Amino acid sequence: MSPRSKLIYNIENLKKSYGDRTVLQVGRLQFHPGTVYGLIGPVGSGKTTLLKIMSAVEKPTSGLIEYDSENFQTNWFGKLKKHSDIYFANSDLLQQNLSISQIARKNYPRKIDNIKSKYFAKGNKEKLWTIPLNSLSPGEKSWINCILAVECDPRVLLIDDYGTLLDYEMEFEFRKQIQKMNRDLGTTIILASPTDQIIKKFASVIIYMDNGHISKIRSGVSKSFKRTRPNRKQ
Repeated sequence: MSPRSKLIYNIENLKKSYGDRTVLQVGRLQFHPGTVYGLIGPVGSGKTTLLKIMSAVEKPTSGLIEYDSENFQTNWFGKLKKHSDIYFANSDLLQQNLSISQIARKNYPRKIDNIKSKYFAKGNKEKLWTIPLNSLSPGEKSWINCILAVECDPRVLLIDDYGTLLDYEMEFEFRKQIQKMNRDLGTTIILASPTDQIIKKFASVIIYMDNGHISKIRSGVSKSFKRTRPNRKQ
């Protein structure tokens, strides 16, 4: 198998501009399946834009992005088609007038009872089940965003602003679930954050961004485990 066939994402000469302002310019970047990546940079560094392009939410202005050795497909109107293997966790993309119960019923009808009992059965969390997202705090939205992310069971999971609005206990619980997804299912996980404080504890590769460019790439923690159930297509 050639090195290229092992890539889940291949990016070359990628550029994204809004009018005369270029917000992202990446020469070459590759992602391998079954790996946890950290995408680190301050506000305005291009992290969210890159994740949007990698999840087919936005088109690049120019350059190449391949997912599983193929370009993203477009419909008759030229709009990118969402890929069912990829989940981009960004609370701004959720319908703000819906509650988590409505979102769960729409997207995970078979899991709705389990989601409610697992996350919303007691304490202050119980009342959040029926409250529209636009009435929740940023921290509550971030928590719900993480719930939807780990329950969707994608091949590739992209999370924006990971852990920035969660307390230690919440973040630690989601971190365990994310690691389990990666370990047991081989899920490729890409987490964006303004700092590497949390992500460097469990990401295998850390990509630093600044002003729309990749400033450096560093090795993170090495995998000290073997997958016991590699039952997801890589």
